[in-house]
Amino acid sequence: MFGKFLLLLCAAVLAVGLAARGSSGAGPKHTYVVQPGDTLWSVAKRTYSGDPRQGVWELERRNHLNGPTIVPGEKLIVP
Repeated sequence: MFGKFLLLLCAAVLAVGLAARGSSGAGPKHTYVVQPGDTLWSVAKRTYSGDPRQGVWELERRNHLNGPTIVPGEKLIVP
């Protein structure tokens, strides 16, 4: 009895896994090309709708930055 239940459960999990679709809730990635005179703060103020401090942190995290230095022409993934 337990074997049949386990087999049925595995088949159900497999069916759900095959029928599931990927989520598009995150949306496409947006990029920003750094212009001369830009700072992380100015980019965060321009592209992040919340507190710029949180925007700076998000920019650093998403772009794997080790510090506040950005250079013109650099492409940043923006929140």
